[in-house]
Amino acid sequence: MSERRILLKLSGELLCGPGGFGVEPDATWELAQRIRKGLESSQTEVALVIGGGNFLRGAKLSKASSADGERVIDRVTGDHMRMLATIINALGLRAALEKAGVEARVLSALAVPEVVEPFERRRALEHLARGRLLIFAGGTGHPYFTTDTTASLRALQIGATQLAKGTKVRGIFSDDPVKNPAAEFFPSLSYRDVLERRLEVMDAAAISLCMENGLAVQVFDMWKEGNLERVLAGEVVGTIVRS
Repeated sequence: MSERRILLKLSGELLCGPGGFGVEPDATWELAQRIRKGLESSQTEVALVIGGGNFLRGAKLSKASSADGERVIDRVTGDHMRMLATIINALGLRAALEKAGVEARVLSALAVPEVVEPFERRRALEHLARGRLLIFAGGTGHPYFTTDTTASLRALQIGATQLAKGTKVRGIFSDDPVKNPAAEFFPSLSYRDVLERRLEVMDAAAISLCMENGLAVQVFDMWKEGNLERVLAGEVVGTIVRS
């Protein structure tokens, strides 16, 4: 086992570019190349959780109403649709990674045996021991849990030394820096700071799970060239959250 094992939480938007939709081959290939470079420059074992927001967001979808004010799609159905979107993303990213020369496996919490392996902790650890990159898909397999919470859970299950979340901005700010240029940047925070200030970089369940188990969280700008390689090499990039 490597001394470093990281769980990367990535946005589905990385597969299509900012503001895009679906899975775009060029963007997916670029992400696969970044991951390959990061793996080549470090001895870190890597597992991924990728969101499904490039297709839809379950909570937002469930709030959409028809003309008569009734919900068209309930929350549970919306969340299951989002879980399926993460499987689509995982398949696309795995294909690009393999094309780039990275051996990868997809493990899903939702059973789709014709296309991906089911998630099972011992199976995941065996893949990591064989030097394979893992992509965890299908969320936790249950509604009402975000992919942030999935990332925290899977990180703990595989014994990750850190959870790293790639975002569109430098790290964690007091407010949305895109909407508020005066927002304060935080190079480091405690778990309680994140919860008490209600900083929305990750949901409360995900942060609480990390706090209870002492799992450090690093939030960084995934769009900046070279940042992923630096994170995998062990550098502190962006904001670090810990006790």
